[in-house]
Amino acid sequence: MTFSYKIKEEISKLESSKLEKISELSGMLRTNSDIKIYCIRIQTENINVANRIFKTIKELYNVTANITIRKNYNFKKNEIYIIEIKRNVLSIIKDIGLLNENEMKLSEVPNDSIICDTELKSSFIRGCFLIGGSINDPKTSRYHLEFLIPDLKLAEFLCTQLNDFNLNAKILRRKKGYMVYIKESEKICDFLKLIKAYDGVMYYEDIRVYRDKINMTNRLNNCEQANLEKSMKTALKQINEIKFIKENDAYDVLDEKLKEVAEFRIKYPESSLLELSEIISLETGVKITKSCLNHRFRKIKDLAENLRKK
Repeated sequence: MTFSYKIKEEISKLESSKLEKISELSGMLRTNSDIKIYCIRIQTENINVANRIFKTIKELYNVTANITIRKNYNFKKNEIYIIEIKRNVLSIIKDIGLLNENEMKLSEVPNDSIICDTELKSSFIRGCFLIGGSINDPKTSRYHLEFLIPDLKLAEFLCTQLNDFNLNAKILRRKKGYMVYIKESEKICDFLKLIKAYDGVMYYEDIRVYRDKINMTNRLNNCEQANLEKSMKTALKQINEIKFIKENDAYDVLDEKLKEVAEFRIKYPESSLLELSEIISLETGVKITKSCLNHRFRKIKDLAENLRKK
């Protein structure tokens, strides 16, 4: 069972007012259905969605829809539920805001009565998701929510409704129709709250927080590894400079303080500057800071460079 299936199962059980049911039905039928004056035909792979459509039509219009079940052998073997409405079709189309009464034809987008307040707009979006939406499980490598929409006008309309809730939705042309999508994890959580998929929100947030924690740990480990490699590289360079000075009989040019840090560097080749400063302070009883240690190694480096020039 996919994460999308679970979300649709949850929101298919929501209680709604009559007007909210009309807006939701408008979103479902407009997203992906074959609408004619004498018949409305819509299909879904989710039995919960099919039942919700059936019950909504029965409650609102006292019409018993026909449901046909058939196997889907195109890549997947899921069952497809086909709902057909053959009575009071014109009245239903008009009621859900899909009839252009001036020209007596189907409108490209629902009229304003379907989305006239926040709850109705949310219901319309929920209907679109029930039929044309899908969402990646947050356990996967990427966060992604999308709607497959048949035409550009409706895709732009849905994108506008989503962005009225600051969800940062965008549109992409697909081979068949258009994709309205959301990529940001926080925005996807906001979307789940909007359609009242509260169980989904809890699951999504738990996984998202866990993934963020793992990512932060990995970043810290990477930084630690990078710092370790940088320290090792610096220490090796300092050791090579000290050896070069000795090989060129210039070691006695160094004063006692420089000789001291040079000997400690040879003795502790894997220590960082901070660790080395602590070791020297502990073993000699004289406090030396990382900054002071760095200054002394800079003098050793300058001597080695001068020797190379000569």
